[in-house]
Amino acid sequence: MNPEEVKALVEAGFEGADVAVEGGGDRFQIRVVSEAFAGLMPVKKQQLVYATINEQIQSNTIHAVQIITFTPAEWEKAQKMGLA
Repeated sequence: MNPEEVKALVEAGFEGADVAVEGGGDRFQIRVVSEAFAGLMPVKKQQLVYATINEQIQSNTIHAVQIITFTPAEWEKAQKMGLA
């Protein structure tokens, strides 16, 4: 898979989200900024992202992912602090 394909899958599961994907082959880094994460624990946020690519994980098309999630407010704060 390529990053654009993974990005399209994740975007389909998060309306209006800001999604960035890096990597290639079967290993990707995914960053998602979405209001859908408001009030959720980190594990639940990751589960929501995994759900968008579960079929590819099950088929071993995607082997490894690193997922970073933010609400828009968290993303803005991270950028201001130079962490993003």
